[in-house]
Amino acid sequence: MRVVAAAVAAMLASQGPLAQPSRAQPAATIKLVVPVPPGAAIDLLAHVLADQIGRAQHRTIVIEYRPGASSVIGTEAVARAAPDGNTLLVNAPGAMVVIPHLQKLNYDPLTSLEPICNLVNFRDVIAVNSASPYRTLADLLGAARARPGEVTLASIGPVSLTRLAFEVLKRAAKVDMTFVPYPGTAPAVNALLGGHVASYWGDYRDVSQQIDAGMLRAIATTATGNRIAPPKALPTMVEAGYAEVKVDGWFGLFAPARTPSETVSRLAEWFGAALQAPDVRQRLELQGLYPVRMCGADFAAYLRKQHEDYGRVIGEANIRAE
Repeated sequence: MRVVAAAVAAMLASQGPLAQPSRAQPAATIKLVVPVPPGAAIDLLAHVLADQIGRAQHRTIVIEYRPGASSVIGTEAVARAAPDGNTLLVNAPGAMVVIPHLQKLNYDPLTSLEPICNLVNFRDVIAVNSASPYRTLADLLGAARARPGEVTLASIGPVSLTRLAFEVLKRAAKVDMTFVPYPGTAPAVNALLGGHVASYWGDYRDVSQQIDAGMLRAIATTATGNRIAPPKALPTMVEAGYAEVKVDGWFGLFAPARTPSETVSRLAEWFGAALQAPDVRQRLELQGLYPVRMCGADFAAYLRKQHEDYGRVIGEANIRAE
């Protein structure tokens, strides 16, 4: 009996911690970096998806704001983060496919980050003050032809997707208009409301309330598919005769390069499923954000093409960083 007891005791001792009941480790919190100040459309998107994934996947996602340098600061921070799937970035085209052509960065947008999914597209509008005599895009461009250099258009800048599309429109319409850059959408819209500029080009969400209140009038949209809703009657650039003028506005999800493929796939599934939730889709579309769910290799190819296309426009228009 003593020999058996000793053998049992030795066996239990040899098992060490394995003899204790196992406890599952809590899943790590995911940090979703927003590279702009709170309140923008991209911030709304981040919060809506984080809340939905939290409920569906029982994972905690916290929003971290890292604004500055036209989204470059937040983008670089994620590019330098550990590739473990716990630090993600939601970003717009500026820091990914525009600014890299204009200044030296500490990251390569095509190799330093892993593109997970293009989440949503958004549509821009050209708007004028409701007291303006311009009721159509043709009216605005006609005035620019009659008074070269005098008709102004405000937007964020000095370098943005809008600025690039504006340069394409100038060449296509053969007009000489003046681009007036503002550090954000709010001061640009205020300039239009105050009559300091003739027109404004930007995200529909940023002027929708003023349009609904009758303070501003939208005269065109860059939507390439269905007309923007609302207002249904707003003509597209294609309908206005300028099919080459496009603003492919999007917000996408990224991880640091070298994040394991299985982690990237899981994140794509989570965010893709969140976008398909009816209440999420409805909430986003009310804000002018249209889910697209383009993931993996398709999103990577889309980024490369935009990088090439916008680089060509920047070179042809001789745009320089200011």
